[in-house]
Amino acid sequence: MDFKITSTKRRAAMSLVEMAIALGIASLGMLILGSLSSYTARSMAGLANYTDLDQASRNALDRMSQEIRQTRRLTDGSTNRLTFEDSDGGTLQYFYDREAKTLRRTKNGAASKVLLKNCTQLTFSMYQRNPVGGSYDAYPAATPQTCKLIQLRWTCSRDLLRAGANTESVQSSKIVIRKQ
Repeated sequence: MDFKITSTKRRAAMSLVEMAIALGIASLGMLILGSLSSYTARSMAGLANYTDLDQASRNALDRMSQEIRQTRRLTDGSTNRLTFEDSDGGTLQYFYDREAKTLRRTKNGAASKVLLKNCTQLTFSMYQRNPVGGSYDAYPAATPQTCKLIQLRWTCSRDLLRAGANTESVQSSKIVIRKQ
């Protein structure tokens, strides 16, 4: 005797093939979602990093512009150091330390203050105030005493998740010494 149970109702279970296909589709969806989340997190971290670098550069440039404009004269200068006679008769110095990647400000020889961190390149240039004919450039100053215009150029960068992906650069800023 053969007992065969026949039912008009179909079973609601999934077959092994259907389960494998569903698992593959779900895995692909999770992989795409994970990749998108990773990309979004890196982008947001990069944006926050860039904003922080930009704000630090603007603050340093604003402070330097204000202070340099109020100095009496430049007393000594090179590509990484500027020394001024300040409006109060004291000294004001800016120094770029390539090893520490910092720009420091020192007033009257007292403790220095870091104006800029993560500075990978910085250059000070000294010029006279009179422009070269037919251009926006100025003549280079032969001595610190003839300097009336300071040009600043720097590049700041910070690693983003072990990759030097974010760089913020101040291309060029010219500051005129007004008190002379």
